[in-house]
Order: sequence, then structure tokens, then C-alpha cells
Amino acid sequence: MSEHERKKQLVDTFYTQTEEDVLKKMETSAQGLSSAEAEKRLSAYGANELDQGKKKSLFSKFLDQFKDLMIIILIVAAVLSGFMGDSAEAIMIILVVLLMAIFGVVQEAKAEQAIDALKSMSTPNANVLRDGNAKVVKSTEIVPGDVVLLEAGDVVPADIRLIEANSLKIEESALTGESVPVEKDSQQLIEADAGIGDRVNMGYMNSNVTYGRGVGVVTGTGMNTEVGKIATMLADADETNTPLKENLNELGKWLTIAILVICVVMFGVGMMNGGKTWVEMLLTSVSLAVAAIPEGLPAIVTIVLALGTQRMAKRNSLVRKLPAVETLGSTDIICSDKTGTLTVNQMTVEQIFTNNEIHAESDTVPTDNLTLKIMNYCNDTKFSSEGELIGDPTETALIKFGLKHAFDVREALKQEPRVAELPFDSERKLMTTFHQLADGRFLVATKGAPDELLKRCISYDVNGDIRQMDDEQRDLILSTNTQLAKQALRVLAMAYKIVDHVPENLVPEEIEKDLIFSGLVGMIDPEREEAAEAVHVAKQAGIRPVMITGDHRDTAEAIAIRLGIIEENQHEAVITGAELNEMSDDEFAKRVHEFSVYARVSPEHKVRIVKAWQTEGKVVAMTGDGVNDAPALKTADIGIGMGITGTEVSKGASDMVLADDNFSTIIVAVEEGRKVFSNIQKTIQYLLAANLGEVLTLFIATLLGWDTLLPVHLLWINVVTDTFPAIALGLEPAERNVMQQKPRGRNSNFFSGGVLSSIIYQGILEAGITLGVYLFAIAYPVHQTYNEIHADALTMSFATLGLIQLFHAFNVKSVHQSLFKVGPFRNKSFNYAILLSFILLAITIVIPGFNDLFEVAHLDTHQWAVVAGASFSIIPIVEIVKFFQRKTLYK
Repeated sequence: MSEHERKKQLVDTFYTQTEEDVLKKMETSAQGLSSAEAEKRLSAYGANELDQGKKKSLFSKFLDQFKDLMIIILIVAAVLSGFMGDSAEAIMIILVVLLMAIFGVVQEAKAEQAIDALKSMSTPNANVLRDGNAKVVKSTEIVPGDVVLLEAGDVVPADIRLIEANSLKIEESALTGESVPVEKDSQQLIEADAGIGDRVNMGYMNSNVTYGRGVGVVTGTGMNTEVGKIATMLADADETNTPLKENLNELGKWLTIAILVICVVMFGVGMMNGGKTWVEMLLTSVSLAVAAIPEGLPAIVTIVLALGTQRMAKRNSLVRKLPAVETLGSTDIICSDKTGTLTVNQMTVEQIFTNNEIHAESDTVPTDNLTLKIMNYCNDTKFSSEGELIGDPTETALIKFGLKHAFDVREALKQEPRVAELPFDSERKLMTTFHQLADGRFLVATKGAPDELLKRCISYDVNGDIRQMDDEQRDLILSTNTQLAKQALRVLAMAYKIVDHVPENLVPEEIEKDLIFSGLVGMIDPEREEAAEAVHVAKQAGIRPVMITGDHRDTAEAIAIRLGIIEENQHEAVITGAELNEMSDDEFAKRVHEFSVYARVSPEHKVRIVKAWQTEGKVVAMTGDGVNDAPALKTADIGIGMGITGTEVSKGASDMVLADDNFSTIIVAVEEGRKVFSNIQKTIQYLLAANLGEVLTLFIATLLGWDTLLPVHLLWINVVTDTFPAIALGLEPAERNVMQQKPRGRNSNFFSGGVLSSIIYQGILEAGITLGVYLFAIAYPVHQTYNEIHADALTMSFATLGLIQLFHAFNVKSVHQSLFKVGPFRNKSFNYAILLSFILLAITIVIPGFNDLFEVAHLDTHQWAVVAGASFSIIPIVEIVKFFQRKTLYK
């Protein structure tokens, strides 16, 4: 084997080859490698660890934050403000920019934790055969061709092909999502297209041995393992831009174009009209450009998102990346892992067939029931000092069932102790224990696969009446088994017999025969009680739930039906990973809408599913808790990790973590996300309508040769009206029908749903009312001299433009709903913000000294009444427009 071949070596189909072929391929033997050969291969393959990958320096990450268009616009605004002499505003803008850049660097550093978490999962030591002897070595020194010894409690140190498996079970849920440990079989050859969960003759790096012993030859180390593939996928996965980022970038582009046009046109018109020097017109144009920039918007968006994260944290949703809050609100598809998210991640006895009757888990089962006794006796579950159950999930479920029905196996075994056993074996699929009875005889308790156990039964027990097994009874048992299996229940059979003594040689063929059938037990990892309601709410909100699992098809379909993800007999909506492999990416993208349930999938499948929906223009959320979920979590528009059962890898790749691992919490977070987007949209509508009003007021006045507003007036109105009311709008409570609306989707933006038209007509309205007040002051003067009339008109238009924006803030509490339906004073923060802004605006006019600073005059009661009436008029006017919109456009 050449050095190039060694470096490249990882044959994906070792599970299709015989043990002899694998040993030959790996140039090793069942006695392992020599120390010299192992050292040579370590140099050729490298350490058995994951690559760190290239990391950006802290300074590079910091510079990257300034590539955002809105940040660039803010920097320009700061320069322009400084140029006009408003150093306070320039400093404030720069501080906002720096804080946002620092925050971005912190978030990016957190996102890099996924690969680091993968590295930390590796087991420190492993047992291998070197020079024919068992030896403990560091896991980083394991090489392809090493022979590894496994036993219960070990972590599999690399990818291995098993050559021995004695009752071996390996828990692989972090890789496959399957809820129970996999029974391993070294002999069985697997089809080439089998998923990871079906490769029973393989062991994979970082999975856990829960039962039995095994021996395997290492077929892949480091980045050439299944975990290594996931690390590669994580490193290669593109960070998906959130809809919020895309919308802000789009908004930034339009603002840049608009601001440049405004400056040029304003300067040109002013120079043509004459009356002002080019320096004065340049200052006026620049002040207008600053007025057009909603410089507070990025900070307000950050504040709104941050407050959203606090509210979500109180409801068990921990957000790692701020834009994820809003992304949830636009989600079209939620791809959810089954185990632990939609289900409780705990095997539970659901039905029991005993005495020829089926009983639900809640039915009363007497403590002397033999099926109940056998499932507890023939069981290797242990109790911790705290009373917790330790063992295989299937067996602990049987013990829990016993405890629930007043059968405490610990007390029972004191009376009828276990004296011998035949451990579970994956070939015969049975387990047997012997128990000393009070009369000196022994109870032989056997549990296992129904088809295998039934072959060994010659009679059956009905309430203590032992009857001969006949075809009718056999058919009843088999049909009941089928009935339970169709409900995706994992079925175990129980049988027993009484013997006079325990044989010296425990031979399964002799002991496990002539048994008396006792009953069947059906178990499942049940759905969460609240998950079905959450699925219903999601569908009502126009969100499509998609279930993805490593479990078998029948199990996945049954759970999906019980949850309401698919309907009864909707078999075509279920697809397996093997079937998915038969489709090209193009074909799958065309058919992705046909499938709601994916079973026996691999990490690559999960990424394909996410990308297929994204190709359709959908915003995709992906949940996951295992290592295998990490690439899909990173690829999705929003990755949702599990806080309880989730690995650090999945959490590191996620945008949000569920503290309670509950699907219903996602729906709560979606509602919060929709509220956040709605509030940001309201803020944008408010700011841009106000800025448009300012721009049009000054532009039309300049066009007509009127001297209405000074640069200082525009800047002060911006400070007063663009800050506190805009932030307060971000705190508005959710509108009542927020979860009855369809997702806004990827193609919508901040201007969708009538917002753009509202900004335009409301901005025109603000400008028209302001100029109308200016004309009124000129036409109906209080004073006689030109200077006094002009000062009054200028002051009244300044007060009107500021006050009208505060009244207009009430209008944008809802884009289409009436102000009186959403409640004008529900939001206390908003009420205080309006009051504070009004005071700041009023003091420039009514307090001596300030009016000289702002070059405005004192207004009398009549003039204030005109200003207040004109400003307030925007509320009824907009209410009338909304009324007609609801009746026509937005029925």
C-alpha cells in the first residue's frame, strides 16, 4: 500500500466485506500490529484526532464586522455629522458601531465552539492488541489496522469493523438519532447502501459500549472517521445569511442610493434658485442626508433582538446568535429530530398482552402477574445509590412499569434471588435467569424476540391455567404481536417454566425449551404530551413540521401519525435514507414537498433535506442533539440544539438551544420571533416615514424658495423622535393574530405587506401637513413685521414636524389594524417615550435661552393649538386609510 493510498484510506464499505477480507485489506491480523508497524502507520496517517482547521485572528474578525453595508452607512453618517459640527452625534454613532462590531466578534467566537467540542469528545485511552498482547494506549496513537478490545463502559476510539461480538450493544444515538442501543453482530454482511444505524458489524468513533464485549479492527482514524466526516462538513458548511441580515443589507443599498440622489438634487435645486451660497447649500444638503439616514436603526434592531432573547430565555429558549430571534418568525419549515424533541427520549411500556388480553399501560396489573414478574426478573437493570435506574433503556422501561404497578424488583429478589443466568445473545435473541423459589424449586424466566421465544413454547398460561399450545393460540399470539408492531411498539415476549434444579452446564438449547408462554410487552419512546398540540399550532401558523430520525420506518411513521405530522395511511409521505440515496439532488428538490417523515437517515441526508427546502426558497429551522446533526444545524437558516440531551457539538453549531428539549418551546419561540420582526418592521416604517417627511419638507421648501427649517432643526428632531419612540415600538406586545398568519418567507422584506406604500403616503402626509402649517402661519400672522412672521412660521413648522412624528408613532403600532383595536396605551414604555420626546421638543421653544440656541420664537396658545391640531390630524387620516385598506386590499 503506497503512502498516498494510506493517506486516502477509508473504504466506506468495510461492512459489506468478510472479517478475513477486512484483515487482509488493512494488512493486519487478529493478533494486532507490531509496535514498530503501529509507529510507522502513525507517521503515515497522523494522530487519531480531528483537525483544528484555520482560525481567523481576533483582529481579522473585528475588521470583518465593518463589511456590513449598514455599518458603512453609519460611519458615513458619523463623518457627515462631524463635518457639520455636531460632534456629539458623531461620537454616539461611532460608539454604536464599535459596540456592534465587538458584539459580532463575540458571537462569531461562540460559533467556533462546534469543532472544539468534537475534539473534546475523543476518549483519552483505549485497549488494543500490540505485539499479540493487550495494551492500553492513548486514543490519539491508534492507527488503521489496530485491533481494539471493547467492553461495557468503553467509548469506541475509532471507526472499527467488528471481528467478535459477544452480546455487544453500542449506543450510537449521537450519530444516528436512534433511541436504543444497537445489537452488534460481527458476522452479518450489510448492503452497500445501508445507513449507519443498520451497519451492525461496525463500531464508530465516540459511540458508547453499553453491554457485552467485542473485538474490532480499526478501519478509519481522525478525519477519516464518520465523526471526522461531520467535522469536515461543519468546516465546509456555509453560514446561511439570516432573512434579517439580508433585509438590512437590502435596506442599506436602497438608502445609499436615495441619500446620494437627495444630496445631489437638493444641492442642484438650491444653487439654481439662488439666495444661498454654495457652502450654505452644501450644509443644507448634508443635513438632509443625515436626516435621511436612520442612524439609530442598527442599534434599535440590536436592542429589540436582545430584549427578545431575554423574553425567550424565560421560556426555555436560549439564543446564541441575535438574528436567530427574528429568523424564527419567518420560518416555513421546522425539521425536527424525533428522539427527545418530539418524544420523551425514554422507552416506556405502553401495552401488555397477558392472560390472552391486551391491557393499556394505565390499566391495573396485579403484582402476582407472571408476565410482570418475568419482565422484572429477567433484567440486568441496576439501581444507583440515589435510586436512579442504570442499564439498557428497554430493560429500565420494564422495571419502571413494575414500580408503577407496585412491583419492586429489589424486594421480590430478596424472596426469590437470582442464582444463575444465560445472558442475552444477539444470535438466539433471548435472555434467561434462574430464581430460587420458597419450595426449593427454581423459576426459569425467559424474555426475548417473540418469534424466537414462541418456537420454544409448548404451552401457555391464562390466569394460572396451563394449556397446551395449539395453532389457534399461536395465531392469536402472532397476530397480537403484529398488531403491536404496526403501532411501532418494540415487542418482547415473556415465558417461564419451573425446574427442580439448575443444570451444571447452562446450555441454551437445553434450558430454553418446553417453555410456558406468559405474555407480550409493547414499548415505545412515546411522544411528548404537548408536542401534538405544538404541531397543530405550527400547521395553523402555516409552518410545516418535518420529522427526521434514525429510527426504523414503521416507528417513525407511527409517531408522526400520533403527532399529527402526517395522516393515517399517508405512507407516501415517509421516505428512508436508502430511498433518498436513489434520488439526484435535482429530483429531490422537485419532490421534497412530498415528504414529511425521514427514517434511517445519515448526516449527509439531513444536510440534503435542509438544502432542498432552501432551494425552494423556504426558511428552514433544524433541530438536533447529536454529533450527526451538527452539519445540518449549521446549514439551516436557524439551528436549534438541545440543552439537556444535546452534545456540545450540536450546541456549538446551533443558533438557539432549547433548555427543555421540547418541540413546543420552538413554537413559543416562533411567536416571539414573529413579534420581533413585526416590531422591527414598525420601527422601520416609523423612522423612514419620518425621515421621508423631513426630506420632502426641506426639498419642496427649497424648490419653492421658502426658508423653513435650519440644519440644527433637522438634527434635533432626529435626536428627539428617532430614539425613544423607535425603541419603544420595539417593545410592543404581539398582535393577537400573530400565530394565525402565514410565514412571511425568505422573499419578503421589511417593505412587504403594504409597509412601503404606507411609508410613502405617510411621509408625504407629514411633509404636506408641516408645509401647510408654514403657509398658515404666513397667511394668518400674529405679528406684523416680516422677521417676526418668518420666525413664527419657522417655529410652527419645526414644532409640527417634530410633534407630528410623535403622533404618527401611535399609527404604526399596527400596519393595518386600527389603533383602537391594538390599544393606544397598552405599552407603558411607549407612553413614557412619547412624553419624554415631547418634553425635549417643547423645551427648545418654551424655555428662554434654548429658543435663541435653536433660532426659534415663542408661540402663543393659538399657535400651539394650530400646531397640536395639525399634528394630531395624522392619526384620524391614517385610521381612515387603514379602514379602506382592510376593506379592499387586506381582507
